Amino acid sequence: MSMSDQISPWVRRYAPLVPGGAVLDLACGSGRHSRHMAALGHEVVAVDRDATALAAAAGPGITTSAIDLEEEGAPWPFGPHRFAGIVVTNYLHRPLIADMLASLAPNGVLIYETFADGNAQFGKPSNPAFLLQAGELLELAREHGLRVVAFEDGVIAEPKAAMVQRLCAVKPDFPREAALLPPF
Repeated sequence: MSMSDQISPWVRRYAPLVPGGAVLDLACGSGRHSRHMAALGHEVVAVDRDATALAAAAGPGITTSAIDLEEEGAPWPFGPHRFAGIVVTNYLHRPLIADMLASLAPNGVLIYETFADGNAQFGKPSNPAFLLQAGELLELAREHGLRVVAFEDGVIAEPKAAMVQRLCAVKPDFPREAALLPPF
């Protein structure tokens, strides 16, 4: 199994919190998290602009969609409250965030993990447009009325050294007693 096929430990840990329903894997690449969520019984919408990578994401329970969400003037293709879960890893395009979060169901779960300011010391990405600022995911969760279940901000060693922020947050209607935190 290559590094790009490894399921993020963050996604693996919090995926069981996602209630039944469809999951959006945004900027899914070759679909490592799409396959994981489908294996957990979810219908998955896997979106990426790279049709070649997306072809590898196809599988049972996974609908792939080649969309360039960063294209100037491109509308957000999904309606409100559609997804029980949204998974985003190694991707940041700030103009999408409000529409993406509006697509989360009232009891939905957001699992987000991407690069943060300071990552340049480890390599790419180093452009500030693709790096979260200190506490940015926490602020986004607060601005959009999400309840934070877990947050981390710091250096990881695997699958390669990087500076990241990780967030698992739920919409207000997510039942508190359902947030059974998985063991480390």
